[in-house]
Amino acid sequence: MTVLLFRKSSLHRVNSCLWEIPADTVKGMLVPARFYASEAMLDQIFADRSLQQLVHVAMLPGIRKYALAMPDIHEGYGFPIGGVAAFDPEEGVISPGGIGYDINCGVRLLRSGIFYDDIREKIPLLAKEMYRNVPSGVGHGNRITFSEKELDVVLENGAAGMVGFGYGNEDDLLNQESDGRSVEADPAALSHKAKARGMDQLGTLGAGNHFMEIDSVDDVYDREAAGSLGLKKGQVVIQVHTGSRGLGHQTASDYLKIMAAAMFRYDIRVPDRELACVPFRSKEGQDYFHAMSAAANFAWANRQLITWEIRKSWERIIPTADLQVVYDVCHNIAKLEQHRDDGKQTTVLVHRKGATRAFPGQPVIIPGSMGTGSFVLVGSERSLAESFGSCCHGAGRRMSRTRAKKTVYGEQLRKTLEAEGISVQAGSMKGLAEEAPQAYKDINDVVDTVAAAGIATKVAFLKPVAVIKG
Repeated sequence: MTVLLFRKSSLHRVNSCLWEIPADTVKGMLVPARFYASEAMLDQIFADRSLQQLVHVAMLPGIRKYALAMPDIHEGYGFPIGGVAAFDPEEGVISPGGIGYDINCGVRLLRSGIFYDDIREKIPLLAKEMYRNVPSGVGHGNRITFSEKELDVVLENGAAGMVGFGYGNEDDLLNQESDGRSVEADPAALSHKAKARGMDQLGTLGAGNHFMEIDSVDDVYDREAAGSLGLKKGQVVIQVHTGSRGLGHQTASDYLKIMAAAMFRYDIRVPDRELACVPFRSKEGQDYFHAMSAAANFAWANRQLITWEIRKSWERIIPTADLQVVYDVCHNIAKLEQHRDDGKQTTVLVHRKGATRAFPGQPVIIPGSMGTGSFVLVGSERSLAESFGSCCHGAGRRMSRTRAKKTVYGEQLRKTLEAEGISVQAGSMKGLAEEAPQAYKDINDVVDTVAAAGIATKVAFLKPVAVIKG
């Protein structure tokens, strides 16, 4: 049973969707801890250590305003998943636990010029072709390999590097967060082991909660916003959810060890060893920032190559599909951004761990649990004022993978999904069971909360018609 440092009665209700744990609630807090949730969500949120982790984040040196979490909050490594925190670059820290092992895990949305009713019978064939052409699963590499020199180009240039190799076109780069490239990347900051793990993993999906999905636009809430994104009701779209694979995982592992050894030299004490951190301006902090940025570029390049593989798959079945990038957004990253603090614009280092950037007018892609549907939102001005320009990133787990495998029978889940008209391609029935809908919170509750909070606006609902997993 989880023993919390505070009680539900300690909460202060800021408004109908925003709650605060005041800074004087737990000794060591430097700022309040805030989280978005409906009242009905509270019991579920209190069921794990996620709020305790958020309170610990509020104790980190140099944190500004408050530690923050989205309604998809659940227990993670260091930061809770769904966590957001901004730090003073001169006085604050950088922490791999505030970014995650899967650096720049994110979602890319592609739109087709095809409507679901016109290709309904071809969906299973398209799913099978995508599964065949996009390698997936733990440790699986790609048939397309890159030399060390080519890998460094990708690590420095992200999606643009992949387009330069012929895997895509310049238009693909127009609709990506940060143009699909982190300019702070330095490939030399990565270990040889990290690079070796990534050498053959570009263009691969991985396993766990990573997926590809064919959807139809089932509902449109904001016609003007949907039109600007090229989305129409009944249209077929594709989601790709994956990140930096083994390269990102190794980078996080490398620097967690470095920081755990170094932070005592900087007289930093943390309430949880998973929050190992160093001053952002320290050598170790800058080395990690440059390495993390290179891993983020790897992830953007990975999704770019997967896009190329998907296009090749579709060309064999529907040559006229013309798949275009709607947007590519990441949800495990730290960035230097301008935000208002103490009444003035200032530069802060924003950590987003299982949280999506939601700047005004920017598309926000929120995948639901497998088979339940997803949402496209756009960020709002209020997100800049309240949430460091951030929003939720998904439904959020409510059941561990171990428990899900004990509760759900993968083959039966496949039959259930297919009975609902969702074609399934999966390499493992146990892996499928881990991602069962019942293992996640209700995506509608999560999205309705951020919409009611005013930090994002609903644009469209995407209904799944095919799911592809490792």
